[in-house]
Amino acid sequence: MTLRRILYAIIFYGGSTIYVLLGTIMAFVNKELLARIAENWSWFQNNCMAHIGGVTVRIDGELPREPFLYAIKHESYFETIDMPRLFDRPAVIAKGELLKIPLWGVVASTYGLIGIDRAGGAKELRALMKTGRAMSAAGRPIVIFPEGTRALPGEAPPLRSGFAGLYKLLNIPVVPIAVNSRQHVDRNGLPVRKGVITYLIGETIPPGLPREEAEARVHTAINALNLPGA
Repeated sequence: MTLRRILYAIIFYGGSTIYVLLGTIMAFVNKELLARIAENWSWFQNNCMAHIGGVTVRIDGELPREPFLYAIKHESYFETIDMPRLFDRPAVIAKGELLKIPLWGVVASTYGLIGIDRAGGAKELRALMKTGRAMSAAGRPIVIFPEGTRALPGEAPPLRSGFAGLYKLLNIPVVPIAVNSRQHVDRNGLPVRKGVITYLIGETIPPGLPREEAEARVHTAINALNLPGA
């Protein structure tokens, strides 16, 4: 697998450089083309992973296409990059440091990545709510990794407060999604073992539930594939 990892890194990161350069240009020229570039980059990762890394992806269950709030387990950078392939122009909530990456940060910000400062406190949460409401009003699905960190199989960190705030403010259904990416790729998205990454679509959670119930249902659902050593 070491040779596959090396070949994957060379081809994927080399190709990604081209996508980022094109995306940077389109950020100032044509935002629609930028969205297509982001989607194509996501498919590029998927194809590299399948044909070089020997890792394919399947969806277990029916993935709604409505502009809901999607709460996803986070184990690797793989699923972060995979979002534009799965959804129609998703607004992904991620750590704000990503927006500081030269060139890529411009592309991500223009596309609609919502960067948050985990130490920002109440002010940062208010900004997150405002941006999330605007994205939802524009008909874009909102993607959040509610545990807020890449976890190993068997780890189930508590949900961060931003999820509950978005759930209450947006007042839209939540679709919880479990993923077992870390069984086949490392935390940075490089392949480590052949196999199938599964997205397990949980039961849609209606808006308006008490905070404790909504959080408990989401936490259970996104950890449905969370089996140590599986």
